[in-house]
Amino acid sequence: MTLYYTLVFALLMFEMALFMFLIVPLPHNARRTILTFISENKTVGQIQHGLKITFIFILVLFIDSVNRVYRVQMELSDTMEKAARSGGTVVLGHERTEVQARKFYAQRNMYLCGFTLFLSLILNRTYAMIKDIVRLEERLRAYDGDKSSSAKASSTEVAALKKQLELKEQDLQTLKKQSEQLHKSYNDLSDQYDANQVKESKKEK
Repeated sequence: MTLYYTLVFALLMFEMALFMFLIVPLPHNARRTILTFISENKTVGQIQHGLKITFIFILVLFIDSVNRVYRVQMELSDTMEKAARSGGTVVLGHERTEVQARKFYAQRNMYLCGFTLFLSLILNRTYAMIKDIVRLEERLRAYDGDKSSSAKASSTEVAALKKQLELKEQDLQTLKKQSEQLHKSYNDLSDQYDANQVKESKKEK
């Protein structure tokens, strides 16, 4: 395998390891820290930019390998036709073996580049989905926190209103007692006044 296909294979192994790392269940805080580091680190951004350029070259290699597979397949079919015409399959056995070997290498390179490109798309989509999940989890936790804080605030407000209601009821009971005492004292004073009026009328007589 040539050097650039060896590099493509190494990149495929790296993508597989990265995919396994992304799908490993991690705590929310750890996953958020990792995603924040990947999103905000300048070095990681430069590496991602370099990988995009690398994937363009891998796409070119994939197209070239597909073209080679097609040419080798056509050459193999031509060889089979020649063998069928001449009837000398034994004479063309060496050529056929060579063509089969080239077809195998071309298919191997095509599958290698194809799987690398396909896994890069899967990684990109998985990364975006995990970012969305983390963002939604944070929004859900913030919503739950707001609900709990509002529930606490409402419970404290209800307790304060109950205390105010109790104080108002106490004030009302106090006012009732005071009004009863005032009414009683008024009746007493009116009785005394009536008695005094009766005494004065008797004295005048």
